[in-house]
Amino acid sequence: MIIGVPKEIKSCENRVSLIPSSVKTLIDNDNVVYVQKDAGKMIGFSDEDYLAVGAKVVDSAQEIYEKSEIVVKVKELQKEEYDFLKNGQTVVTYFHLSVEPELVDVLLKKKITSVAYETIQREDGSRPALFPMSEIAGKMSVQIGARYLHNDFGGVGKLLGGVPGVYPCRILIIGAGIVGTNAAKIAVGMGANVTVTDVDPSKLIEIERTLNGKISTVISNRYNLEKYIQRADIVVGAVLVPSQRTPILITEDMVKSMKKGSVIVDVSIDEGGIVETINEPTTIDSPVFEKHGVVHYAVPNMPSCVARTAAISLNNYTMPYILKLATKGFIAAVKSTPELYKGINTFQGKLTNADVAKALGRPYSELSMLIGF
Repeated sequence: MIIGVPKEIKSCENRVSLIPSSVKTLIDNDNVVYVQKDAGKMIGFSDEDYLAVGAKVVDSAQEIYEKSEIVVKVKELQKEEYDFLKNGQTVVTYFHLSVEPELVDVLLKKKITSVAYETIQREDGSRPALFPMSEIAGKMSVQIGARYLHNDFGGVGKLLGGVPGVYPCRILIIGAGIVGTNAAKIAVGMGANVTVTDVDPSKLIEIERTLNGKISTVISNRYNLEKYIQRADIVVGAVLVPSQRTPILITEDMVKSMKKGSVIVDVSIDEGGIVETINEPTTIDSPVFEKHGVVHYAVPNMPSCVARTAAISLNNYTMPYILKLATKGFIAAVKSTPELYKGINTFQGKLTNADVAKALGRPYSELSMLIGF
């Protein structure tokens, strides 16, 4: 197989989809890998590093797409890349198509096989390719919230863990999944007063056990959110409704009720976000805005702030799937790997993810009927 690694062009995106060790593994398994010049430069992987493991380095993204059967990215295709796509090509990346209707149209028109990391799912419901970035984003969310509580970043001027005689900050984490659990771990470690909400009592039991009872938990409903948001210094949005737009859980009235100088970090923004006052994502180079006296942070590619850690971690989880696609071919890889089957969002001009189809009101086609499975 011929595999291409373009340089990421989303605003302030510093990750690279394949690190040199992964490229070597692919080449050792009789694949050819093209890497765009400077694709890994920002995180310490030079063109020479890629050349040393046998990659072919080319100057432009257009050349990557022209040469490659499989294109491996980190973030969803940007508008500047749409024209580079070849009919029938396979693209592997985070897509989040439930909030990208224009991109869906492009994928269907060009009959792109889209493998979405976020929808690869095991029988137990876990999403192995989503885990590493959720883990990082969860840990980062509290660090970011703590920073924006500082006066010099627009906050009210509080130290997260307090000091003797001064009460620590209150953090409300909405969602007890991977993001919420990792946010809670960091918040507890920094000495904050932590409350976690979720609609699923079993998740609250699990997170209490994980953190040895060092947090408080409450069921997520409007009454409790209204009550606890008023007290919070930091609110972390950590809700995931797979392949669907996240529901608005924090209304504008709730934001108005928050303390001036408090902070919202909405990690859920990748799938639309849970905060009514956030109309669109922010960016790493312009990460926050203030509304009703509350600092809002809504960067969808948060892990790019720690891009080397994120890229290596991502490769640890995604390489088994990329290697199967490259060595077995698409149909054999999908038939032999049930979780990969669920990762296919479009194929041969058809939308093959039921949740995305429902979210966008589009026709759905069962993948098994298209590949004879």
